[in-house]
Amino acid sequence: MTGDAILFISDVHTHYKVINEQIVHAQSNGHNLSRVVVLGDFGFFGSPLHDFFRRKGNLFFRPVSFIDGNHEDHGSLQDLAHQYSDVVEYLPRSSILQCGSLSGLCLGGVQYMDAGSTPMGCEVTPANIEACLARDAGSVDFILSHDCPADIGMPSTPGMEFYGTPGVPAFSELSDFFKPRLWIFGHHHQWFDEQLKETRYIGLPESWVGYVLMNSEGEIQMVKHQVEIEEQPWWRRWFGVG
Repeated sequence: MTGDAILFISDVHTHYKVINEQIVHAQSNGHNLSRVVVLGDFGFFGSPLHDFFRRKGNLFFRPVSFIDGNHEDHGSLQDLAHQYSDVVEYLPRSSILQCGSLSGLCLGGVQYMDAGSTPMGCEVTPANIEACLARDAGSVDFILSHDCPADIGMPSTPGMEFYGTPGVPAFSELSDFFKPRLWIFGHHHQWFDEQLKETRYIGLPESWVGYVLMNSEGEIQMVKHQVEIEEQPWWRRWFGVG
């Protein structure tokens, strides 16, 4: 892979230092990173954000942006995004991310699962889909989301099969309309790589398992790299408390 690259990662769940460790891994293997994009479940909660960035004074080694997942403080998302805009950038739903001459459509959120894992504010809404479809059909080269389209053959996360077919049914409207060359997502905590019609769909595991690189020509490299993480109680990773 040649030229500057974007590192895509997902499901950080407040393990913010993993982002820097994956940056170091990519850079040490000869990749010049222009930025990192987290595909949801950054773990955007006030207490761990304050601890990592303000109390301990940490910074990311490259510019970092994120879309929202289902494990963020959606009630305070806009306020927190403003407070921490000096260290991380929030990419709102239906916004555009540039990678060289390529344009990526960003759409956080998920399909409803249950009240515990789908808090208010994290569902993909019809208004979100309409805002995306208001863009010109030829203006989008790739799509970035937290959840995936429902019709691509994504297997259920082990232990969650009772939720039914993974993904957001309405995302098929975006596939049909934009016909993107690439769609990258997270949420399901496992690798996925499938070409369907014009689009290559790539699913990411948790941030500490690996990442994907994309250069300005749209070339992709999937990188498996395990990072050791500090064990946390599930309620801190899921809700940022404790």
